[in-house]
Amino acid sequence: MVSDITFTGERFVPGCAGEIAYEHWHRYAFARQFAAGRRVLDAACGEGYGSALLGTVASSIVGVDIDASAIAHASERYGEGDRVRFVTGTCSALPLPDASVDVVVSFETIEHLDAAEQPKMLAEFARVLNPDGLLVISSPNKRLYSDARGYVNEFHRHELYRDGLAALLAPAFPAQSWYHQRVSPWSAIWSEHPVDGADAWLGDASGVGSYKPSEGMYFVVVAGRSAKAVIPTAPGSLFTDAEDTELKRNEANAREVMRLDALLREHDAALDRQTGHIQHLEAMVAERERIIGDMDRRLQELNAAREERDRQLAERARTIAALESRIAALESRVATLDGEQNRLQASLRASELTVAYRQSARWWVKLPWFRVKLWLDRTR
Repeated sequence: MVSDITFTGERFVPGCAGEIAYEHWHRYAFARQFAAGRRVLDAACGEGYGSALLGTVASSIVGVDIDASAIAHASERYGEGDRVRFVTGTCSALPLPDASVDVVVSFETIEHLDAAEQPKMLAEFARVLNPDGLLVISSPNKRLYSDARGYVNEFHRHELYRDGLAALLAPAFPAQSWYHQRVSPWSAIWSEHPVDGADAWLGDASGVGSYKPSEGMYFVVVAGRSAKAVIPTAPGSLFTDAEDTELKRNEANAREVMRLDALLREHDAALDRQTGHIQHLEAMVAERERIIGDMDRRLQELNAAREERDRQLAERARTIAALESRIAALESRVATLDGEQNRLQASLRASELTVAYRQSARWWVKLPWFRVKLWLDRTR
């Protein structure tokens, strides 16, 4: 069954495969033996798949998570009234009465809190548990989870070493039975027939049941020489080499995947930077085109102004030519008038001389002779 909640890397959701699925499903399958017939709290229940699994054996279970959307999803998908219910709340202030549950389950929660908040969470677990109640809690081993792999989980606020976790638990939970969990590549030999006492589980979101191994790649047979021979049934067997060769190979593969993932993130970051640069260049091109457009419009305006200026200059040139023609005509007229004026002035001077002469005594003396001469000329 696949959850419709997106896996972010912080919380496991049904549908994820591989090591993470083994880790999370196995913890809840392991916890069922302590939850059977009891009132259970699943602290930081997330998507709700684990609460639902524990709810198949518990008398009642309440899942608490700080994420309201996860609680709404879990209530809709897994809720069964008061027997399996989900409530929004924090692990450092649980919305439950004192001594109201028999078992508290808290898987991969404590490392998500700051160091100062972790004791408050454990104190809250102690408060809601009845005096005979149990806490089933898991936490990554900082020495192997982070230190040995050089790994940093961005969602973890304060990881713990074994001594640190033991010391945190001691005040409220002094009785402690420790287990270790590790997903590793083993060589396994198992019987075709179930062996009493074997604890093997097969599970997913639909449920958990006893695991009957399928046919192996190799057969291993223990045989006797007589049909009456009694062949003891051996329990399952696990084997690995002293150097954990296969484990180290898988871890090397995981480191390579992490390295490639880091390269991919760097590549994505480079692409983001390149995309940003391209967007910057596109913005610059758009700005340049806007400026060019403004310049084109300005140039068109200038061309129109120049054409208007040329038209005005041509008009002025025509006006000037007409004025110059008129001036030339006027100058010719003035020259003609000047000539006429000069002629008239000369005639006037001649008239003035004649008048002056005729007004002289000499004229009056000669006048009778001129008249006689004029008469003689006429009579001839």
